Amino acid sequence: MSECSALQFVSPYAFEAMQKVDVVRLAALSDPELRLLLPCLVRMALCAPADQSQSWAQDKKLILRLLSGVEAVNSIVALLSVDFHALEQDASKEQQLRHKLGGGSGESILVSQLQHGLTLEFEHSDSPRRLRLVLSELLAIMNKVSESNGEFFLKSSELFESPVYLEEAADVLCILQAELPSLLPIVDVAEALLHVKNGAWFLCLLVANVPDSFNEVCRGLIKNGERQDEESVGGRRRTEALRHLCKMNPSQALRVRGMVVEECHLPGLGVALTLDHTKNESSDDGVSDLVCFVSGLLLGTNAKVRTWFGTFIRNGQQRKRDNISSVLWQMRRQLLLELMGILPTVRSTHIVEEAEADTEPNVSVYSGLKEEHVVKASALLRLYCALMGIAGLKPTDEEAEQLLQLMTSRPPATPAGVRFVSLSFCMLLAFSTLVSTPEQEQLMVMWLSWMIKEEAYFESISGVSASFGEMLLLVAMYFHSNQLSAIIDLVCSTLGMKIVIKPSSLSRMKTIFTQEIFTEQVVTAHAVRVPVTGNLSANITGFLPIHCIYQLLKSRSFTKHKVSIKDWIYRQLCETTTPLHPQLLPLIDVYVNSILTPASKSNPEATNQPVTEQEILNVFQGLSGGENTRSTQRFSITTQLLVLYYVLSYEEALLANTKILAAMQRKPKSYSSALMDQIPIKYLIRQAQGLQQELGGLHSSLLRLLATNYPHLCIVDDWICEEQITGTDALLRRMLLTNMAKNHSPKQLQEAFSLLPGNHTQLMQILEHLTLLSAGELIPYAEVLTSNMNLLLEAGVPRGILQAVNKLWMVLNTVMPRRLWVMTVNALQPSAKIVRQQKYTQNDLMIDPLIVLRCDQRVHRSPPLMDIILHMLNGYLLASKAYLNAHLKETAEQDIRPSQNNAMGPEAPEVTREELKNALLAAQDSAAVQILLEICLPTEEEKGQSSSAHGLLRDVQSPQSPQGTKEEEEEEKEEEEEQSLLCNLREVQCLICCLLHQMYIADPNIVKLVHFQGYPCELLALTVAGIPSMHICLDFIPELIAQPELEKQIFAIQLLSYLCIQYALPKSLSVARLAINVMGTLLTVLTQSKRYTFFMPTLPCLVSFCQAFPPLYEDIMSLLIQIGQVCASDVATQTRDFDPIITRLQQLKEKPHDFSGLCKDFSSKSCSRDTASLDPDVQLCQCVENTIIEIINMSVSGI
Repeated sequence: MSECSALQFVSPYAFEAMQKVDVVRLAALSDPELRLLLPCLVRMALCAPADQSQSWAQDKKLILRLLSGVEAVNSIVALLSVDFHALEQDASKEQQLRHKLGGGSGESILVSQLQHGLTLEFEHSDSPRRLRLVLSELLAIMNKVSESNGEFFLKSSELFESPVYLEEAADVLCILQAELPSLLPIVDVAEALLHVKNGAWFLCLLVANVPDSFNEVCRGLIKNGERQDEESVGGRRRTEALRHLCKMNPSQALRVRGMVVEECHLPGLGVALTLDHTKNESSDDGVSDLVCFVSGLLLGTNAKVRTWFGTFIRNGQQRKRDNISSVLWQMRRQLLLELMGILPTVRSTHIVEEAEADTEPNVSVYSGLKEEHVVKASALLRLYCALMGIAGLKPTDEEAEQLLQLMTSRPPATPAGVRFVSLSFCMLLAFSTLVSTPEQEQLMVMWLSWMIKEEAYFESISGVSASFGEMLLLVAMYFHSNQLSAIIDLVCSTLGMKIVIKPSSLSRMKTIFTQEIFTEQVVTAHAVRVPVTGNLSANITGFLPIHCIYQLLKSRSFTKHKVSIKDWIYRQLCETTTPLHPQLLPLIDVYVNSILTPASKSNPEATNQPVTEQEILNVFQGLSGGENTRSTQRFSITTQLLVLYYVLSYEEALLANTKILAAMQRKPKSYSSALMDQIPIKYLIRQAQGLQQELGGLHSSLLRLLATNYPHLCIVDDWICEEQITGTDALLRRMLLTNMAKNHSPKQLQEAFSLLPGNHTQLMQILEHLTLLSAGELIPYAEVLTSNMNLLLEAGVPRGILQAVNKLWMVLNTVMPRRLWVMTVNALQPSAKIVRQQKYTQNDLMIDPLIVLRCDQRVHRSPPLMDIILHMLNGYLLASKAYLNAHLKETAEQDIRPSQNNAMGPEAPEVTREELKNALLAAQDSAAVQILLEICLPTEEEKGQSSSAHGLLRDVQSPQSPQGTKEEEEEEKEEEEEQSLLCNLREVQCLICCLLHQMYIADPNIVKLVHFQGYPCELLALTVAGIPSMHICLDFIPELIAQPELEKQIFAIQLLSYLCIQYALPKSLSVARLAINVMGTLLTVLTQSKRYTFFMPTLPCLVSFCQAFPPLYEDIMSLLIQIGQVCASDVATQTRDFDPIITRLQQLKEKPHDFSGLCKDFSSKSCSRDTASLDPDVQLCQCVENTIIEIINMSVSGI
């Protein structure tokens, strides 16, 4: 709209005066400026105001005085005197007529036939006709706009083009819109004015006379605008009109720009408004609004806006018209001027060599970038990266030259300077096409050399840990290992944008880095000298030395060039804190791998050195003494956990690679068991549990390593106990903690134990106070507590003391289990061993866990101490498994050597050793179970003290006992059971059954092995009722019955009788039927002596079968009759006659109800009659008869 350049627009001063109705300012306007605002002022003076205040009355007088001297006011007053109602009706009729005629230029109701041209008619017409002429022309344009479907057109109109009548036409236009707002919405009028010559001028006058419509008009024009305004004439005219509007009201320019971005229309307008705003703002050293605006569009989170503006850049480059009128060209020119404005000096790459030759080596010809320009320079670099990488801008030679000059400038040593150098370096990598000539390449190499030289100085002065030196090293390592994708990721993350970088574009940079600047040997030698990052944590972002060391370790550069990295890694691990840096765990993993695995098979010695045991011990010094020694610790908990992770990872990797290492004839040393014993693993794990949020994945990784190598430290019961110790109850107990409890020393506890035989009160009081302490605070008391445990075995020690000691032991077990177990086992040895001072070590107990059970016999009847013994036994059984597995892997070379001459192949020795290990573990577990079962048996002393001691085993579940005893006997039995349930033996039995249940569930093979070995049948009632997992036995009882040994068959049937009562399942029924069939078969094959041996203990089991499964009654009665007949036939060969017994048995089978009342008396009589008989067959017949009577009594009574 260059046609408007000669016209006078409303000034910002005048527009602001109209907005605020500032009469004083209006009075100060010149006549030409005031002339543009007359329509609004005249209406303001003539129309009745809504504001009836005195101040407005005074202002109105001033306005009238102001208008009194202007001649054009009379014509405007005449315009306002027209009947606008009639005019609106005629206009509506014309609109309908136009619609009916299809928008053609037929007859007009508003304007009769024109005698002359539109301009002459306007000149000769009076005010009403002038209104009709303008209205008719305006409605015609608006109709054409609505019918154009968005296609732009330029309407030729004399009325809006004649320079003589522009002001009168503008007056008419403003009056029409003000008086007929429903017919002429201001947004539609503004849209129509874009299609006529001088439309921008008319639009500005219209909005100036209705100033409150500014935002509405701007939003309407933007909403109806094109997505790319530079592409069409209409878009450019719309942009120009909106720019004039914003020049008239500059305070709203940025708001209009926001509308542009919101609608994603007219990108050129957004840039143009920004350029206008940039010119108006004061030139300071900060980042300009243009840089911020374009950066926000391209680097913001809105992908739609990014794509829209990127299209504007690409389309702008494709157009040939790259002249000064292009908004894109103006933007690029402005950016280039800003870039050149902050360059240190205007340099040229052509004079580099000459300048270097004329100056001293230590003097730089490059003046540094000013400190106040560094942030602006960084912003400009990121903007150009976004323009080229995201929007596809192709820089001109001048832009590329100036960009390279800026990138290779040398900033001051500040954090912003470090950031600028990092951005410059990444931009060189991303856009290597900026370096096109040998001189430019030489300039870049010199700048990179300067970076290497000044890196340490920058880091020390700026105080920034993440310096550009680490990035240089990292890129060099990536180039050496050809990890170009990693370099691209690094560049994108540093620049903060995702741009497309072709790997092929890095080829020249790769050559420069790997051959001229950073050879691999230089990289490794330099990396070791880089100082570690102090207090390394996740809060320190950017590229650090640890990233470089990690990459060099991964590529095996240190071992290849024989550079020791062990000390650097150890120092870095010692300089860590929370939150944990995410690169630490991968660093340890790759370091462990580099220690054990050679870089190449040809050079098996090319490995890194492991951390020494003394260095590891230094980290844990002062830790085992409890929480009160924290002040003496030199290292943080993060360092200790990382070193623990290193040790456990090293041991696991060593075992996993044993075969490979043996094949390569390498055997790296593992860390000694003495070292592992001195590391408080469980205490550290507990500390890590409370810091899970800050330690990232370290806690879970440690748990994984523990579960593999130290299963005895991962017992579920311990975790549950620990939850109770660290829960709400613990907090409540801490609230009860008194100063007296805190002041108890281990020496006072020892003195209280020494008073035990006569004084229990002091010890009880101290123990109760100690239960209020935390686990870490209890560690100093552990040795005193365990060494005096043997005193608790003396008679008369209160149960409260035993329970308190048990509770304290369980708390200590959460922080120092291994040391605690060794001390406890040694303290509870029999007195003879204590006198000989035989001390067991951790290794002894892992090799032979059964040492735990070789304690003082009095422990077996002390439930609180027995609970501790069982806890340790379970732990050492698990530890023994892990120990043997590790031993098998450590000695894997024994499998490899014989296999070289073994015809059976290399797998045979391994299988044999594995089987031997499994056999040893099975024998160990079964021996532990058998010992525990023996402990459950009452001693002779206990049997003598209580006649019901045997009832502890028998009365749990006794299917053989006769039913329906007398009431007196039942009451006596209940009293005996109540007494037995309160004794120590019963409590110990319950504890043992719980442990056996856990062992059976963990490994069902133990159940089978123990029951094939057998144990006293008196314990069957206890084990079946007390161990819920005994139902497993139903799976292998058929196999046990099939064994050739008579004792195993008897044991199987007795076991089955208890299982049928406890688990009356279909499976039990089928096994019971099998057992009856086997008994019937054995009856026909056994000799007389074996028959007596087999059937005397198994016949009572048939009562249980009938009780559990009544359908077996017929089969069992038939079997009993057969047994009686066989015995009778054997006796018949002798002189005695047993026919009456056989007859009685037949009658019992056929008519049991006739004998139900006599059974009890009869059985007692028959027993007393034949007790003197020692004949096995006679005794067996009597046993058969008693069994039948018990079955009848049980079935008749309905039990």
